[in-house]
Amino acid sequence: MKIFQIALGILAAIGGFVDIGDLVFNVSAGATFGYQLLWVVVIGVIGIITYSEMCGRVAAISGKAVFDAVRERLGFKTGLMALIAAQVVNLMTLTAEIGGVAICLQLLSGLPYRWLILIAGAALAVVVWVTSFDWIERVFGYGGLCLLVFAVAAVKLHPVWGAVGHGFVPHVDTKSPLLYAYFAIGLLGAAMTPYEVYFYSSGGIEERWGPKDLGLNKANAMIGYGLGGFLSFALMIVGGSLFLDKGIEPEFLGSITIGAEVPLGQIGLLLALVGILFAVGGAAIDTLFSGAYALAQFLGWEWGRYRHPRGAPRFTVTWLVLLVIALGLVMTGVDPVQLTEYAVIFSAVALPLTYIPILLVANDRSYMREYTNGTLANVLGLIYLVVILVISLTAIPLMILTNVGQN
Repeated sequence: MKIFQIALGILAAIGGFVDIGDLVFNVSAGATFGYQLLWVVVIGVIGIITYSEMCGRVAAISGKAVFDAVRERLGFKTGLMALIAAQVVNLMTLTAEIGGVAICLQLLSGLPYRWLILIAGAALAVVVWVTSFDWIERVFGYGGLCLLVFAVAAVKLHPVWGAVGHGFVPHVDTKSPLLYAYFAIGLLGAAMTPYEVYFYSSGGIEERWGPKDLGLNKANAMIGYGLGGFLSFALMIVGGSLFLDKGIEPEFLGSITIGAEVPLGQIGLLLALVGILFAVGGAAIDTLFSGAYALAQFLGWEWGRYRHPRGAPRFTVTWLVLLVIALGLVMTGVDPVQLTEYAVIFSAVALPLTYIPILLVANDRSYMREYTNGTLANVLGLIYLVVILVISLTAIPLMILTNVGQN
């Protein structure tokens, strides 16, 4: 199997696990609780692998992406609610990611932030318009791998490895239980955010997956999201090793790069900024496409980046309109990091509307023939459905009770 064939999984995971909000959220979790929440990331990784494999298999066998299933399985009214929720969260996230790209460019160049917002928006529009889906996957997915510098930084910071190992054992913090629960719910919600599976399943159709690609689907899900989880581990370990003892709360994107600069110097800082730029840029494209995919699939329009823009005009207009709206919102001066954290919590509320239809369709023989879920997939799917319901019911109350993680 060629290494480029797993680019879809890597881009989906890089964009989902380490977008601008997740970067700060993971490091903040480490800065607040040390390594205690590493076990939550493991649960999130297994969950997103389970459901991404399902929706990739559904795409390969039935030719249907997630929102096709949402519309057919939930009916028009409930499906419309899911669509509205998805579009609101996607737009919030897209706005934050464009702001994140501009912040990275500002840290690299020193140019004015507002000008760089326009440059970032124009660059994204050009990339999406002229670049094939395959090359978007490769450039942003593999460019985001520069974030592996944080794994090197985590080792160079010499954490107490016994404490790191203990962090993978589930337990509850008794000193600040509500704040601990808020971070746990946020990490799980971020790991399983709906736009990841919208993008992943639609990407499988963009690449014309069929039954012969089921092995490739598993490889994309396991390697891509496994890598995303590994980066989350590294970021949390950096937060726990560097910021916790000093009482520093990393609230800004620039403060995250200190985690690479302190142990590795200027080369660490540069690699961190480049990795963040590609990761956040990839997340912007993920969310931009996800919003257009969702609307087009729900309304039965022609869609797909593999088509010429004139071959899917409503799909093309949709992503252009979403980009313009997001640019207008970020130009108001909204804080990209805080906006993404709100988006993660609000998306958690809508998780059941995304994942229940995936589980139903993956078990429907009229769609899947002999490729329905096996016992393991169904057991994991049902367990995570309970987890998803808990997340959706507790996310907003915890956000209110902890003042959005400020305790």
